[in-house]
Amino acid sequence: MIAVDTSIVVYAHREDAPHHATARDALASLASDGRPWAVPWACLHEFLAIVTHRKVFDPPSPVDDALAAVSDLLALAGMQPLAELADHSVLLGELLTASKVTGAKVHDARVTAICLSNGVDTLWTADRDFRYFPSLHTANPLLA
Repeated sequence: MIAVDTSIVVYAHREDAPHHATARDALASLASDGRPWAVPWACLHEFLAIVTHRKVFDPPSPVDDALAAVSDLLALAGMQPLAELADHSVLLGELLTASKVTGAKVHDARVTAICLSNGVDTLWTADRDFRYFPSLHTANPLLA
């Protein structure tokens, strides 16, 4: 199963974001594929935080528009939101210990743990920080 990280969802939502059309098309391809795909809830929360933040986008997305975008994403064919499972604490601890990441990169470890627990084969992301977690295969669908 493919999971999608925050960066791709942000680019697909914001018309003023780099790679908007490519990200939008990537999500559309997943929805039309007929196979299950996913977005971790942690990434949906981060999406809401980023697109509504005045220091990131000027103007930011209105909260109602951002929430509607999440609803639209959840309604796409094959989309399954992913959450932490029972093994999350152990797996997260192992990832943090092995990678030695701290601070903001802990969020990426959380996303990685969610993906691994839920059987994700590949995480689509434009964020190179996932290289700290080699147990999760990543791909950037924005690169041709």
